[in-house]
Amino acid sequence: MEIFKLEGHPHVALCDLLKLQGWTDSGAMAKSVIDAGLVTVDGVVETRKRCKILADQVISYDGQQVKVEA
Repeated sequence: MEIFKLEGHPHVALCDLLKLQGWTDSGAMAKSVIDAGLVTVDGVVETRKRCKILADQVISYDGQQVKVEA
């Protein structure tokens, strides 16, 4: 499992996280896969593209996982 550091920010938008992780090539692609129900947050499908991801949450997409840390 990968780790994503918030680096002083309180949260990161789900679509931005997918792009920053390199899991999608663009923000538009990130929004598309979220809309299609292919992304989970803490094991639950999340379809809100700008969902605020906080520390200690685990995001999964396409067989990959990342844990967000403060």
